[in-house]
Amino acid sequence: MAKRNGTAASGLSEAAQDFLKALASTSRQQILLLFADGRPRSVGEIAAEAGIGQSTASEQLALLRRGGIMTARREGKIVLYFPDSAGIASALDELQRLLMRCCPPTEDA
Repeated sequence: MAKRNGTAASGLSEAAQDFLKALASTSRQQILLLFADGRPRSVGEIAAEAGIGQSTASEQLALLRRGGIMTARREGKIVLYFPDSAGIASALDELQRLLMRCCPPTEDA
């Protein structure tokens, strides 16, 4: 897909495309759902709770971070991951604007 100034021909920014790619995997969706309780987690905790290896968890978290869905902070030797509320809101705003342009609600909807 051709890009123009950081925006794909689809009209989505690279950030929004990365957001959608990050959510396209059921494994990454399951990891995201682990955070429904609002508690940050380490890679080891995520791997254990998701039933995957730590290297797989790290790879999935990297894609979620690239998509603006997750962020992290270091606490001593441990890196804690948690949802990136601002990144998620930004991507959802962009997607909503695009959907309103291409597919506006109809009167009978």
